[in-house]
Amino acid sequence: MIAGYHTHNRKYQMYTGVMMLSAWSFVMVIASLLFLWAGYKLDELLGTAPIFMMSLFLMSFVACWTKLYQEAKKFIKEV
Repeated sequence: MIAGYHTHNRKYQMYTGVMMLSAWSFVMVIASLLFLWAGYKLDELLGTAPIFMMSLFLMSFVACWTKLYQEAKKFIKEV
């Protein structure tokens, strides 16, 4: 019974990686749009050029890629 569980688990391990990447792509899009909008509102409020808009967008993009990289390393170690 236990051996059947492990082979069944390995069968679906590939899909967990795909689901993780799908979830992170969704998070990256939402975070990027949210920070882009917040930067736009800050620039509109302060009357500056698109400094805040671009910097917040880049900050969210780099933070999401960093977290995605860490999760991918952790997933590779587990497999």
